[in-house]
Amino acid sequence: MGKGKSRRGVGAAVVVEVDGGLAELLPDRERARAWTLLIDGAPQSHVDLDDPAYLGFEYQRRIGHVIDLVAPPGKPVHAVHLGGGALTLARYVAATRPRSTQQVVERDAALVQLVRRELPLDPNARIRVRSADARDGLAKVPDGWADLVVADVFSGARTPAHLTSGEFLTEVRRVVKAGGLYAANLADGPPLAHLRGQIATAAGVFPELALVADPTVLRGKRFGNAVLVASDQPLPVAELTRRAASDPHPARVEHGKALRDFTGGAAPVTDAEAVPSPAPPPSAFK
Repeated sequence: MGKGKSRRGVGAAVVVEVDGGLAELLPDRERARAWTLLIDGAPQSHVDLDDPAYLGFEYQRRIGHVIDLVAPPGKPVHAVHLGGGALTLARYVAATRPRSTQQVVERDAALVQLVRRELPLDPNARIRVRSADARDGLAKVPDGWADLVVADVFSGARTPAHLTSGEFLTEVRRVVKAGGLYAANLADGPPLAHLRGQIATAAGVFPELALVADPTVLRGKRFGNAVLVASDQPLPVAELTRRAASDPHPARVEHGKALRDFTGGAAPVTDAEAVPSPAPPPSAFK
């Protein structure tokens, strides 16, 4: 099956070969115009075209809390999204903060084409999508432009190595304005070496950090997602904690000394020794 050519299967699923593998758009049986995007079987995004403020995935809800707290409710922001998927979080910003200006950097041009065709964006949303490598795209964003930078980049269910280093995060900090926020979707499992290293790396670039995750993931009991939040100014930890605890799948927020202790003396990652995040076990998506 050629790239960009879709086939509709049972239940109006859409299956397309894109640059990053086999993309599937599966209809949500409980929501009329909602879809889940999978790449090579790994869930990537969930979008409800009738309600773009609905965030179905746990980690996206947690990043949604960060988006809610980056500025007063409804205030437009400048946002950069590294990794596009089905553009779920860009749609969320557009729905909850109208008149926001957003840049999405998504390397997979065929995926962008699929999403634009099957899950069209609101034509009034100020969302620019650029097909480029995340780090290359970030380099083109002016200094201090962004209120928010979100990193949610996976290739084959793993974060590419060059997006895990201190050099990468230094570029992120260049783009984030004073008081702005950086949120990254990280995935790891026992013994959590990748996650600890990512926190140590971020601590070398940003003075304020918090980590939002399911307690069982933080205890190293299972593979899962954790959302790292960073800023040059104190974070809204109390409100983030309240919101994360009230989610359908409650999460814990670690910060300060507890988060430093969690790193266990892990060393910051540099470009020279960076490696991709670990591959999820086969059971992760069952």
